[in-house]
Amino acid sequence: MGQSGRSRHQKRARAQAQLRNLEAYAAQPHSFVFARGRAGRGVRQLSLDLRRVMEPLTATRLQIRKKNTLKDCVAVAGPLGVTHFLILSKTETNIYFKLMRLPGGPTLTFRINKYTLVRDVVSSLRRHRMHEQQFAHPPLLVLNSFGPHGMHVKLMATMFQNLFPSINVHKVNLNTIKRCLLINYNPDSQELDFRHYSIKVVPVGASRGMKKLLQEKFPNMSRLQDISELLATGAGLSESEAEPDGEHNITELPQAVAGRGNMRAQQSAVRLTEIGPRMTLQLIKIQEGVGEGNVLFHSFVHKTEEELQAILAAKEEKLRLKAQRQDQQAQNVQRKREQREAHKKKSLAGMKRTRAEASGDSDAEDPGAPPETEGAGQQEEEEDEAEYFRQAVGEEPDEDMFPKAAKRGQFTGPPGKKPRGKERRPDGGTYHRPSKAKGKPQRDQAKLGRRGAVRDRRRGQARPPKKVV
Repeated sequence: MGQSGRSRHQKRARAQAQLRNLEAYAAQPHSFVFARGRAGRGVRQLSLDLRRVMEPLTATRLQIRKKNTLKDCVAVAGPLGVTHFLILSKTETNIYFKLMRLPGGPTLTFRINKYTLVRDVVSSLRRHRMHEQQFAHPPLLVLNSFGPHGMHVKLMATMFQNLFPSINVHKVNLNTIKRCLLINYNPDSQELDFRHYSIKVVPVGASRGMKKLLQEKFPNMSRLQDISELLATGAGLSESEAEPDGEHNITELPQAVAGRGNMRAQQSAVRLTEIGPRMTLQLIKIQEGVGEGNVLFHSFVHKTEEELQAILAAKEEKLRLKAQRQDQQAQNVQRKREQREAHKKKSLAGMKRTRAEASGDSDAEDPGAPPETEGAGQQEEEEDEAEYFRQAVGEEPDEDMFPKAAKRGQFTGPPGKKPRGKERRPDGGTYHRPSKAKGKPQRDQAKLGRRGAVRDRRRGQARPPKKVV
């Protein structure tokens, strides 16, 4: 059984084709369409309709929150390859439409004098043609009457052209052109008419009956004697099914177009059906940057040459002061860095000097008190503690508990004398050792007695009297 799947060369060719398509898609212009501020329901629906016009090279499911600023959108647009912003906003008096070129501008601000939503346009038509396949490719842009009316008109035309990918008339596929965007400029009123159409190509030169059969819509032929009556005259068809064609929309197709009867080198009629939205725009101003910058053109504010020169001088002075502040900041940063380095070196030198002095004085340590004096003091203290231990516990302490204290039973007097026995009381009795406490371990009592004795002696309190039985 042979190997299934593609060969190595086919996989390589497929990967290269995908890479080329990705590069071509990334090179095309992309856009963000959204509304800002309290725009209202109508303006937000208009932004969604305008987003449908810009498909598929736009963010269809883009969501903008109230806390998002224009800088946030610009920061996101860079990695995504977005080149244009189409922003709708509303004030108390007017509705505005801004067209921005990223990343450096310019920004065109239009006032929307009139607009109509898609649902209103479609509801006014007797028959509309709109389906999802039309939005798989960008629309064909048609600019009308953008002649030599000024630099601002030329800039407007360039901005609208850059919204959509360029078309090579020698390589374009006519099946990808399903929509048309018409922008008409009126020099008298200085307004722009924004219209969006659906394109349909139908063959010409055939009767209405033949067109009906080509569209697979079979008419009712019960009243006809022969099919030739339908093909020749179109009997039984209403006048509304016939659409007038003329020289204005009939052309010869350079290639075959999807649809029955649209063959190459045959005449066909191009029919447009408006699908909305519809807007009437008026240019207000043009700025250099993205949402801010020097005003290049204004429809209502006209400045003299002296005012323009003053504005330019003020801008240059502002730039000069900004550069001066930047230089001052750079000098301060350099000075602080040098101070930190000098302080670091000084600290390291001091640490080395201190370490060297400490290592040099280690041989000449303080000898402290003489061993005789130190031993005598410790011996007296331990003797006192041992005596209190005998009184509190009634037993002799262990040898390792007070090693320097002399034992009680040890004779320290002159030689030849015997130690005395038990002391007698005046009434003839004898002194006895105190009895042990019941219920507590003997070792714990010794510890407590020893600590208490030391504490009492330090505080200057008298020792408890010896119990006598």
